[in-house]
Amino acid sequence: MRGAFLLICLAMLANAQAAELYRSIDKDGKVHYSDSPLMGSEDVEKLKLGSEPVPDESLPYETRVAMQNFPVTLYSFPDCGSPCAEARDLLNKRGIPFTEKSLVKKEDIDAFRLASGGSLLPSATIGKTWLKGFLADQWGNELDFAGYPKSVPTYRPRPAASAVQPAQ
Repeated sequence: MRGAFLLICLAMLANAQAAELYRSIDKDGKVHYSDSPLMGSEDVEKLKLGSEPVPDESLPYETRVAMQNFPVTLYSFPDCGSPCAEARDLLNKRGIPFTEKSLVKKEDIDAFRLASGGSLLPSATIGKTWLKGFLADQWGNELDFAGYPKSVPTYRPRPAASAVQPAQ
């Protein structure tokens, strides 16, 4: 039994390294991590295989720490509709960087069912915690516990300092 479990885990790890990961920035400046480029995005970067998204230095410190300790992955499917859109909106409104895995292939669906122990979508992982089905309060509480900010901090960038010419 342990041997079969170990083989399944190794197979999942091998498949995880075969996936492509993209960082996309939409027209509103929000950063998205996904297994496919975001349609209509202003900036797309293919990340190195087998690596986690690197925290953006422009993210608040609190978000970078939470992202490092409790990375967020949203699991959805193409025709999920309103529940997936609401889950995605919650994460975006809080300014949470996340990876979205759209379950299309049978292998991906089977791996999701095995890892999550169910098939309810949308689902998410926050660190090692599974959230099955979208319940805004439950997701919000888990994100709070992980240390993510409750809202996107607003800040105004300082204007560039003008160059001061030395007195002659």
